[in-house]
Amino acid sequence: MSLGTVVSVASAQPADDTLKQLQAKGVVKVATTLTSRPWSYLNDQNEPDGYDVAVATEIFKRLGVVRVEIIADKFANFVESLTTAKYDLVVSGMANTPDRAKKVDFTVPYSVQDFRIWVSTSNQDIHDIPSLSGKSVGVSSGTSNELWAHRKLKESEIRGYEGGGLLFSDLSTRRLDSVIASFFVGEKTRTAGNLPIKAVGDPVTYSLGAIIVPRSNDSLREAIDVAIGNMIQDGTLQSIGQRYLGENYDLVGNMAKANADW
Repeated sequence: MSLGTVVSVASAQPADDTLKQLQAKGVVKVATTLTSRPWSYLNDQNEPDGYDVAVATEIFKRLGVVRVEIIADKFANFVESLTTAKYDLVVSGMANTPDRAKKVDFTVPYSVQDFRIWVSTSNQDIHDIPSLSGKSVGVSSGTSNELWAHRKLKESEIRGYEGGGLLFSDLSTRRLDSVIASFFVGEKTRTAGNLPIKAVGDPVTYSLGAIIVPRSNDSLREAIDVAIGNMIQDGTLQSIGQRYLGENYDLVGNMAKANADW
């Protein structure tokens, strides 16, 4: 055996077998919040439900993993907890941001949220992107819509907030002129707190959500990518979206718009 052959064998890296391990165990631990209706929540039977839960269940049915165990955790914990193997992956519509991509790997997108301009109900001036010029705009720090706001709203004062509750509280008390936020999140917050806020105009941007997996779990990530692609092609993803997000919510169409927007 030549020296070259020995070096080649010694430096070879073992193929990732994450998917085979999950298939052999027959169970996969999936993290989500269970506090973000309609994406993930506990239903009337106190069981995990929602768009994210349904998508995860369908994906692993196709991948031959018998049981999906849903683990509730806070959004802020997902990346760090995944790196310490608290669970196998996270299905919670996470946007692929540069900071997160340093620590975890992302699948292809499986969800999308439309972002609107939110204002006080007494507002008469703000109704579209041009009317945000010279105005303060609140966004959640570290999110894709914060990146979008800095890129697109050059004439506005962008203010980042760590807590979503404070973001809308400042809007309702007019400390902020406007907020860029998901329609689902804004409507949920408005209803829960009976806040004097409203969404105006058409969606200004879209945020694509992906599944996150530990770094280098390539076999798992690639298999999930294939499953999501097939679910888009055969209409399953659109059907799940209509079930949880509304019959008129064009999930796949909005995903295409999001790709074009970025």
